[in-house]
Amino acid sequence: MFKIALLGAGRIGKIHAANAAAHPELTLSHVVDPAAEASQAVAAATGAAVASLDAVLADASVAGVIVASSTDTHLEYCVAAHAAGKAIFCEKPLDMDLARARAAADSLQGARLFLGFNRRFDPNFQALKARLDDGSIGRLETLQITSNDPAPPPVAYVKVSGGLFKDMAIHDFDMARWLLGEEPAEVFAWGSCLVDPAIGEAGDIDTARTVLKTADGRFCVIANSRRSGFGYDQRIEAYGSGGMVRVANVLESTVQVWTEGGAQADRFQNFFLDRYRDAYRQEMTHFADILAGRVGPSVGYTDGVAALALAEAAAQSLKSGLPVRL
Repeated sequence: MFKIALLGAGRIGKIHAANAAAHPELTLSHVVDPAAEASQAVAAATGAAVASLDAVLADASVAGVIVASSTDTHLEYCVAAHAAGKAIFCEKPLDMDLARARAAADSLQGARLFLGFNRRFDPNFQALKARLDDGSIGRLETLQITSNDPAPPPVAYVKVSGGLFKDMAIHDFDMARWLLGEEPAEVFAWGSCLVDPAIGEAGDIDTARTVLKTADGRFCVIANSRRSGFGYDQRIEAYGSGGMVRVANVLESTVQVWTEGGAQADRFQNFFLDRYRDAYRQEMTHFADILAGRVGPSVGYTDGVAALALAEAAAQSLKSGLPVRL
């Protein structure tokens, strides 16, 4: 059993805490959060103890930490945990600022740092990736990634989120890199505020289209909106020289009603914690494998920096109206 500590007892922290507590190779030993009520609730639900960050880092029996705290603490906590000899499972993004993330390269050199781009662990997207890798549709030529939230988040969240590109689309930037198998060379982005004027007043956009182009001319088009109007909309279409492979939305159930009026299916899942429930569990299993020395992190520091670079390039393109070369 590997003892691990949770840093951050908010919404995503609770999910990771439950998955860690349920994993046969892990023991959630400590919970750290400045909000006493939040840390106590997670500790009570999992059998962990409330502790300070300093106490966790100084405890040699703690093998790893889950960094699920506010985004502005991610990089700092990762550096501190690595210096203390801990393995790290950090939520995305690695940091809000690309230059600061890059400057941490020496501090995180050799870190067992696993960055939580959960969509790589979704069984549906993994199956799509396998079809690309085995040549089922020939050589991949273009990608279409659609990622729309059911409804916009509160404006208070938008103000501290880092913006649509760093908070929301960064998942899609990572998926694009993973599926293309190479780094995009050029980025062009459009954005508007079509959903909630308050988001625009907060300095952000709620609707975007981003085009990534590789050095050999392949494209990935990413469609983002803070409001779908019909549920959590997560689709990918990959077009190759020999066909197309796609992942459709996940429904609440497989029940269908067939009448003279036609066929009616169930609703789309409406919350990211439901849509990616299995992915979050698989992430925790991967972290256990890292702690046991069976594998290295499949998504690490370099991936976090690369996704952040695409997010900042998209924001730069939006502002200038011009493509940005990387």
